[in-house]
Amino acid sequence: MPEQPHNPGAQPITLRINGTPISVAAGTSVAAAILIAGLETRTSVTGQPRAPLCGMGICFECRATINGFAHRRSCQILCEQGMEVRTQ
Repeated sequence: MPEQPHNPGAQPITLRINGTPISVAAGTSVAAAILIAGLETRTSVTGQPRAPLCGMGICFECRATINGFAHRRSCQILCEQGMEVRTQ
């Protein structure tokens, strides 16, 4: 796992991505958590793996299902304890 910024009081956040638990530092975006887990955010209609491109919510390449809501821009959402994420 990449080195996280030093924040002595912060507890790691555990979420599930495609059913697998992963712990990340507070303040980590869902897109970053997906990348830390070694996954793509979605697959294109032609079968190509996709990942975040712009990191600011414009390209929509980071879409994932978050807590049951489909097509959420994962680069714009911070991880929360117990969050459920499904890549598409």
